[in-house]
Amino acid sequence: MPKHYRPAGKKKEGNAAKYVTRSQAVKYLQVSLPVFRRLCILKGVFPREPKKKVKGNHHSYYHTKDLMFLKHEPLLEKFRDMRTYERKVKKAVSKKNRDLAERLLRRKPTYTLDMLIKERYPKFIDAVRDLDDCLSMVHLFAALPAVDRIVDGEKIPVSRVHNCRRLSQEWQAYISRTHKLRKTFISVKGIYYQAEVEGQKVTWLTPHALQQVLPEVDYRVLLTFLEFYETLLAFVNHRLYHSINVTYPPILDPRLEALSADLYALSRYLDANSQMSTKAITSSGSEQAEHQQDEPGALMQQLPSNEPGALMHLLEDASREDDEDSETRQCKNLFRNINFFLSRESPRESLLFIIPAFGGKVSWEGAGAPYDESDQSITHQIVDRPTQGHKFLSREYLQPQWVYDCINAHIILPTEKYIVGCVPPPHLSPFVDNDAEGHVPEYAEAIERLKAAERKEVLPLPGMGNEDLDDPQSLLGIIDRAEAIEAAKKKQKMLMQEKKYHDELKLELQGAQLPSLQSGVEVEDAEGDALPDLQQRAKDADSMSEVSMSRKKRKLLEAMKIGKKRKEDGVNLLKERKRRIDQAKKTSS
Repeated sequence: MPKHYRPAGKKKEGNAAKYVTRSQAVKYLQVSLPVFRRLCILKGVFPREPKKKVKGNHHSYYHTKDLMFLKHEPLLEKFRDMRTYERKVKKAVSKKNRDLAERLLRRKPTYTLDMLIKERYPKFIDAVRDLDDCLSMVHLFAALPAVDRIVDGEKIPVSRVHNCRRLSQEWQAYISRTHKLRKTFISVKGIYYQAEVEGQKVTWLTPHALQQVLPEVDYRVLLTFLEFYETLLAFVNHRLYHSINVTYPPILDPRLEALSADLYALSRYLDANSQMSTKAITSSGSEQAEHQQDEPGALMQQLPSNEPGALMHLLEDASREDDEDSETRQCKNLFRNINFFLSRESPRESLLFIIPAFGGKVSWEGAGAPYDESDQSITHQIVDRPTQGHKFLSREYLQPQWVYDCINAHIILPTEKYIVGCVPPPHLSPFVDNDAEGHVPEYAEAIERLKAAERKEVLPLPGMGNEDLDDPQSLLGIIDRAEAIEAAKKKQKMLMQEKKYHDELKLELQGAQLPSLQSGVEVEDAEGDALPDLQQRAKDADSMSEVSMSRKKRKLLEAMKIGKKRKEDGVNLLKERKRRIDQAKKTSS
């Protein structure tokens, strides 16, 4: 018998030994398919893609190490205990043993996912990186009606909806209080937000405040994901609230809770707790300030005579301002000294979130509002209706899009295009890189000019770079873009003439006869040949490299060229549409 002889079916190696199908995994763990799916979601185990699929392409494959990871999970025993408990309850009910059924219902086994959160996210920054799907899922279920309903045999309890709403508003209150919001965009799917937390960009989607139509999907899978995401977001909120010296969970004003002003109640709670923590630090610091002799002179001049602990208060405020980066300070002061009032039809929850995040004060129409519509301190009123009947002359009536566009541009935009009754400009997405797409919208260029004017900068003209703006002599004589392009052409022609002159000097020093050009056509040809044809050289280099490529790389290159060509066609189509619209406006006028 050969040394390496192995009978068929005795031992496996390679992909056959590393990967098993889903049915084999379920049989190995001795659980049902729903329990296996639930356990995989909670533990973060997903199917793999082996190089060679032994059982065929129509199977899902799992790694054997993942199965060993699931086999020793304590949660698996909990699921088995719960299955046994359900059978006992069902048996007691079927035998009409009411006392036994009631005792069993009082002793229902429970479990927590705290250890799974610590296991999957060893560091807090890891949990922040994985918040995108978590926040989108929690905000989705928070928008559902708070009624018990059964969808596809699975009940969505009202307690889960209330919990999602509470967690989402606690997250929004923290982002608004610390001014971490950076971008927002209104789309057909909902409202996109992007915040910067612990140096990480977190993006989530919030559905519109409309009646939600539940599609036909597997809600058992969604509720399993939601169970894990609720625990994760609770851990994150706990850590973030303690980072700003605020106790968690927050205790809200019951009156504001009854009026459905939860986000405003959370904002007031955060402000009150931060003031209490500041006073506590101030009182403890006043005892130490009596023994300190050498203090900064600038801070001593700011001390009021009736506040003994004000020194520590000033030191804390100075250190807090130093901790904030420049972008946070800019966002904090965007809507400073601006008081908003929201009309009844405007998106109240979204505006209550984003306006305080950028330093503005906001009120609304209804009970529990900070100030009424007749308040004289209101500077801007947000209206989302075609006309406005009664108007105050001391304020501006604007559409909600103005607030979102100001946030994305990080400047206060002119209000002429956003007045009630006017067609607003296009709502541009801040998540799109216009330079990479190859098309810059007209309104985006106008916003860039406004931002440059606020920074007191001068934008470069075509044919010039940013380094040319440092030389004021380069700007003389250039009035518009046409003259700038003409100046660039003249500069290139002068460089060609200078190169030709140096070549003739070299020939003259060597004693060679200068070439005589017979006609103007030959002069133009010589000037054309003086500079190398860079485009032709690049084209030849690409063709040579393409010849030496393998077939797989050549196909990939062709796909990249097709994608680039498709993008250019889309840009040309947009330009053609804009040209037609401009031409139609000219003919109509």
